[in-house]
Amino acid sequence: MASSVLGGSLDKVRKDSAPKDGPLRLVLQLDHAVNALRRDRPAMSAGNPLVPWQRAAIYGVSVVMPAAVALIVTGRGDVIALALTALFAVIVLVRVAALWQLVFPNAAHSAAYNPIPDANLPRYSVLVPVFREVAIAPALVQAMGALDYPTDKLEIIFITEASDPQTRAALSAASPPAHMQIITVPAGQPQTKPRALNYALQAATGELIAVFDAEDVPDPQQLRKAAAMFATGGSELACVQARLSIYNPEVSFWTRQFTLEYAALFEAILPALERLGLPILLGGTSNHFRRSALAKVGAWDPFNVTEDADLGVRLARHGYRVDMLDSDTWEEAPRTVSAWLGQRTRWLKGWMQTYLVHMRHPRELFRDLGAWRVFGVQVMLGGMILSALVHPWFYLVVTGKMMLGHPMLPESGSLWMVCWFNFVVGHAVGIALALISAWRSQGRVPLGSALQVPGYWLLISIASYRALWDLYTRPFYWQKTAHAARPVTSTHAPT
Repeated sequence: MASSVLGGSLDKVRKDSAPKDGPLRLVLQLDHAVNALRRDRPAMSAGNPLVPWQRAAIYGVSVVMPAAVALIVTGRGDVIALALTALFAVIVLVRVAALWQLVFPNAAHSAAYNPIPDANLPRYSVLVPVFREVAIAPALVQAMGALDYPTDKLEIIFITEASDPQTRAALSAASPPAHMQIITVPAGQPQTKPRALNYALQAATGELIAVFDAEDVPDPQQLRKAAAMFATGGSELACVQARLSIYNPEVSFWTRQFTLEYAALFEAILPALERLGLPILLGGTSNHFRRSALAKVGAWDPFNVTEDADLGVRLARHGYRVDMLDSDTWEEAPRTVSAWLGQRTRWLKGWMQTYLVHMRHPRELFRDLGAWRVFGVQVMLGGMILSALVHPWFYLVVTGKMMLGHPMLPESGSLWMVCWFNFVVGHAVGIALALISAWRSQGRVPLGSALQVPGYWLLISIASYRALWDLYTRPFYWQKTAHAARPVTSTHAPT
């Protein structure tokens, strides 16, 4: 099969392997990595400006929001409040579905997979973007080396940036085996993970493509399990997403909350979306793709700083399906407030980019997805962003009404009954998800951490406003998350 998502011009260059064409080939590869999606499918790229109605809406919200809060506080904004409470009630119901999924999981995903004989396994390319990861390089090489897959059908590509010779040296010093290679992305902008992935994809030769992060420790059987799912999943199955679990929950408040959040997301929310037939926003790592599907949708958007969420929606718009994979990858959670805030700001900024991109032309979105899956996009992207931005205002409204002596009890009206339903049930379900996750952690996360979830949600709201400012001032800036050194051990999963 074709070894890349390249257009005809680059394919022509590749046919001529003469050394004199090397620089030209690199220029074309880099241009493709950066500009192919923006050039070929401009409506799908975050690198292109917002359409006029979106710019007007953003400016309008910045003016309307304070006025709306004032109207609601004084009892004159019931229509606005009703619209918000209806949306948030739907989000609460999705969380209820996630809780149901966690308590009564889909048995199909816990069934044993049917392994494929080695002779019939497809060729696999594993892409691992690394940037400023000197300390973690030896453990990374070991974790990738522990993958149980025939090495004659496996290539592992470590992707480094031109400005980072130290990481290249550290990877080389770790003595990677012959099926591992290091690729350097030439200097350029935007310097993002999706740009690096697009560049390396052009050198990859696998029928299946997997993405891992530098700190990842995947289940050694994960590639085999993914290949087995693709073999029986039909042509519409474009991607399978493994669970992400945290290996350092005991370090700080941030790692404990991150552990609970990941457990709820990958063990409850995403499987619930799968059962409901709604689009799945991919995690940034441990996703496995059919290369043909990845090529058809244009691969990653180098201008989107949460490229995984965007790709999940784009796959759905092309008629593809994402399934959850019964396999774990262990990751490191941010240890400090600065690391957490930087990462969360980038994620929220990317979700905002993704929502704006796919809502550029609502009629086309409805044509591609249908009403039910458009509803899922509105809830999981639009609702998630809006709830993070609006959440602190709820407390401001409550405080303002109390100070003005306005009634706040459910009997004061059906509107406030829905508000209190959202507040009480939403928090109860969120805490319940966290409690179950903490209980399943076998003491690695104290049960009391679940009671801190509402405070954590307020901190996410702070990050959402930081993300909004970042979107305005530096939309393509990639906030690097630092990772601590991990010892090289004889076991694959950190303890």
